Amino acid sequence: MKQLQLDNWEFRACGDDAWRPANVPGTVHTDLLRNEMIPEPFYGKNEHELQWIDKKEWEYRTSLHLEEEWQRLAVAELVFAGLDTYADVSVNNVHVLSADNMFRAWNVNVKGLLRTGENEIRVKFRSAVNEDLPKLEQLGYVLPAPNDQSELGGLGEQRISVFARKAPYHYGWDWGPRFLTSGIWRKAMLEGRDHVAITDLYIRQNAVKQEEAGLAALVEVDAPSEWNGLLRISCAGQEWMRSVAVQSGKQTLELEIVLDHPRLWWCNGLGEPHLTAFQAELLQNGEAIAQAAVTTGLREIKLVRKPDDRGASFYFELNGVRVFAKGSNHIPNDSFPAEVTEARYRHEIASAAASNMNMLRVWGGGIYEEESFYRLCDEYGLLVWQDFMFACSMYPGDEHFLENVREEAEYNVRRLRNHPCIALWCGNNEMDSAWAHYKDNVGWGWKENYSPEIRGKLWRDYEALFHHILPEAAARLHPEVDYWASSPLRELTRDENQHATGIAGEGDVHYWGVWHASEPFENYNVKVGRFMSEYGFQSFPELKSVLGYAEESDMALESEVMLAHQKNGRGNLLIKEYMDIYLPQPKDFRSFLYMSQILQAEAMRTAIESHRRSKPYCMGTLYWQMNDCWPVASWAGMDYYGRWKALQYTVRKSYQELLLSIDGSDGENLRVHAVSDRREPLAGELTVRLQDFSGTVLKEWLQPVTLAADSAGVVFTERLADLLEGREPGRMLLTASLQADGMVLEHKRHYFVPAKEIRLPRPLLMLEEVPGSGGLSFKVSSDALARGVYLTAEEEGIFSDNFFDLLPGEIKTVEFFLRGSGEQDFIPAKPKKLEIHSMADYVEEHLL
Repeated sequence: MKQLQLDNWEFRACGDDAWRPANVPGTVHTDLLRNEMIPEPFYGKNEHELQWIDKKEWEYRTSLHLEEEWQRLAVAELVFAGLDTYADVSVNNVHVLSADNMFRAWNVNVKGLLRTGENEIRVKFRSAVNEDLPKLEQLGYVLPAPNDQSELGGLGEQRISVFARKAPYHYGWDWGPRFLTSGIWRKAMLEGRDHVAITDLYIRQNAVKQEEAGLAALVEVDAPSEWNGLLRISCAGQEWMRSVAVQSGKQTLELEIVLDHPRLWWCNGLGEPHLTAFQAELLQNGEAIAQAAVTTGLREIKLVRKPDDRGASFYFELNGVRVFAKGSNHIPNDSFPAEVTEARYRHEIASAAASNMNMLRVWGGGIYEEESFYRLCDEYGLLVWQDFMFACSMYPGDEHFLENVREEAEYNVRRLRNHPCIALWCGNNEMDSAWAHYKDNVGWGWKENYSPEIRGKLWRDYEALFHHILPEAAARLHPEVDYWASSPLRELTRDENQHATGIAGEGDVHYWGVWHASEPFENYNVKVGRFMSEYGFQSFPELKSVLGYAEESDMALESEVMLAHQKNGRGNLLIKEYMDIYLPQPKDFRSFLYMSQILQAEAMRTAIESHRRSKPYCMGTLYWQMNDCWPVASWAGMDYYGRWKALQYTVRKSYQELLLSIDGSDGENLRVHAVSDRREPLAGELTVRLQDFSGTVLKEWLQPVTLAADSAGVVFTERLADLLEGREPGRMLLTASLQADGMVLEHKRHYFVPAKEIRLPRPLLMLEEVPGSGGLSFKVSSDALARGVYLTAEEEGIFSDNFFDLLPGEIKTVEFFLRGSGEQDFIPAKPKKLEIHSMADYVEEHLL
């Protein structure tokens, strides 16, 4: 097979004379920026000034020189891995292809149109706005799409996002900007062949056990004419062969194989994510004339939903082992997806693994991610809950739309099915519970806006997509992975028990009472379901990141720029309202940035610990959200620039395999819970100390503890009144430590009152290089209680710990790691311009 990557592209607005250089893969917005035709889209309020771009039509062109040998090939196929979105392709002024789906590849045989010498390829992108406004008019009513920021785009209430098979977040979201991109957003190739070729290789995992793996190699071939020969599959020094007779055209060959004692793929925390390489070859007279290779991981993954006395379980089982899912929701890393490099993907996935996660949910309002994202999840052992790209809307149900989705689904299931990380296919985000068809006056109030006839039609269209087309594609093409119709969902009962409109004893839960309903953090302790697939709390990025999109004059909570970079309505004020409840008053806006991160981390710590304490009733916790697509105040634990917020450091501790959680939320008793995700039991000793803020131990308890494998339970209980014995709770704290074999395995602090009620001393913080470490390790200490100790360095990187508390006399050893490059994750380094602060530096002076 011959392959020629198409590059040297140019672009222009249709009707303009001048052509300018373009990047492929890329988008119109980034090409305009590189040609200095628009300002930086993410800066200030520039988003508002760039909405004209999506109203225009754009065209791209390239020329390629072909030698005469291309004329002798049987097939010459033009392959676009991604066209965004409405596109017409021509070769040498002959139209060859019209595309209308961003989420699939587009191929066309152009053999008869190519000539020896110069050839021109043009791609014209029609405006998604101009294309879809007539569809809305023809439909006669607006479909629900509350996150579509049509007003910002100058369209009033004409929400058109549902008509295009295009990334929903491009139309805006409550954390992201509205940039309706166009462009050749994935690779473009010319492929030629003159004999049979292997066009797809899938290793179907029929039954995988420690003793043996029963597999089937499904080999798709494309032959210009009939062909007879041998199919050979090889793996780890073993070979399997069969004779094949291939007809002209595409067909799938199958060969069953058995691997003895396979090296299994495990998720992070349970074992090594072993990968296994397979090769398929077509042999003629002993010579390979076509080949393909894939690398996969051998595992058995199941979603287990068994009835019990509290409803039904909802957990993942990997290779026969129950998994408590610990992770986050992933959104696209950029509003302009082609800007995301391998290094940026690696930083996100390495950060997730370093934070002790074992799962990411690829949320349904973004994109089916790049190959490198899934490959890195395979390598780092991160399970992927994969949504199809539908979110928070109701969609059309005409024949063309349904067929377009069917082809999209088949393409992406085939593309991703060899990745062992794929743990679940999910139909959509929040649509079942938002519409709530079987129960009136619940959900998001959508269906009440329509007549009974339209309501019935919209639900039939919904069922066609999510109860038929998508599950059928997943079951036929990727049978070893389960399908879940919507997140959240109780169960597909086709009655009022289907919709997850509250906390229930089955299915998965999106709990947004904290934040959207202004409920207190303490509700995280009681609002717990079987699998918490969404919940979250916002914060601002750090000062360095904010200064990347704002001027000093913009440093105010309600400034125009801060509001432009807060997409969740009154989100900035909501952060402040919660801060007034739980934290001392920050002394200025820069301090507010820091305090917002402390607040967010405390909210998520409370939630995660509650979920993990509830094991095995609750078996998964995926907070919203892992990352950002632009610099913004949001729910992310890692900002657009990849900088860890306080939340990310808190998650790292809250997701470690052994967890101590101290809970006094009932106001009468204090309980120390121990949670273990280990596959073997643990015998150790628990030390509990009541201390004052000078570090003096006032009371102490020591007791042996035995933790069963994969368990959670209370290991210490004391009445608060007996514990404090009349002491002022605002001057006390409790510490708990779990030790085994002379090592401290887990250590946790608990304050008896919110930080707002604690009068902080002004500590003297000290840094000292660890002798012999070459500056790679340093000791942090304080002469007084220091809350939220915050380390910063000039370089981009992370610390081994950050935003931690110190008692006087305590010493914390910390390391710094540069952000990796290439195939490296985090590189130990001596930080430059190391600075240290604590909460006392950020609060009003009179509160100290």
